[in-house]
Amino acid sequence: MLKAIDISSLQPHPDLDSVDVVLIKASEGRTYANPERAQQAKAVRAKGKPLGWYHFLWPGNIQAQAEWFIRCANPKDGEVLACDWETTTSGTRPSCADKDAFIAAVKKLRPHLRVILYCNLDYWKNRDTTGKCGDGLWIADPNAPAGHPRIQHSWVIHQYGIHNHTDVNVCHFTTVADWKTWAAGLAAPKPPGTPKPPSTPKPPTSKPYVPPAFPAGLAPGKSRPSAKGLQRALRAAKFLTITDADLSDHYGTRTEGGVRKFFAAHPQFRAKGKPNDSAIGPKGWAYLHNLAYGRK
Repeated sequence: MLKAIDISSLQPHPDLDSVDVVLIKASEGRTYANPERAQQAKAVRAKGKPLGWYHFLWPGNIQAQAEWFIRCANPKDGEVLACDWETTTSGTRPSCADKDAFIAAVKKLRPHLRVILYCNLDYWKNRDTTGKCGDGLWIADPNAPAGHPRIQHSWVIHQYGIHNHTDVNVCHFTTVADWKTWAAGLAAPKPPGTPKPPSTPKPPTSKPYVPPAFPAGLAPGKSRPSAKGLQRALRAAKFLTITDADLSDHYGTRTEGGVRKFFAAHPQFRAKGKPNDSAIGPKGWAYLHNLAYGRK
């Protein structure tokens, strides 16, 4: 894997010799620009290192922030752009919708460049509701070994710690040439150990399974028609034994037991800090349906 650092004005003159990729903070909100960005980028380009830019997102004014980001970064071909989605210095949190809209706006402004998402483990597992990360996920998980973030989603960059007051990362590529090929839009990253495609491809007419949308109002103790769909999916995935005659609109104790069995097998979908959680959320719902119906 490649070594990378991400820097801001706090690291005006970073050590570039020991890394392969450098990501520079360009901007924040609608008015802040990293005053060191031009000199930092000049130094990175002079060393022939792949370069990326990131913008620290604030809630609201998404189009204005996207335009400010592009203006501040002034990216060249092959340079990667990233949305930094986390809690702001004032304690506010851009919404998942803000994040999705910003990525879409930047992609529209620079359609030929890769646009990725940076966020930490809590934001990805507990605040994201769409799974949208543009062209790739840059995940911050400093409590995991380098290259082993605690997520199931494929990732491009793992920020795993801090060294000499600088964030350190690894990139999911074997060589710098691989990174440049991906950054140019010619190939997607593949995690180590990714199996080779089957020798007999699926017919061109086949379509990937798409889970149904998460139903509003689905919760333990409540009665909704969607409870039957949850029960069927739990049964198909072998987390619940129930007959058609016993299917019910009520999300009762039997359904909760099936959800707990699902969480026991896939704890990443359980609400943080709730070991006995029995309320399935949008991500768990989608994953359960893929288990039940999408892997035929």
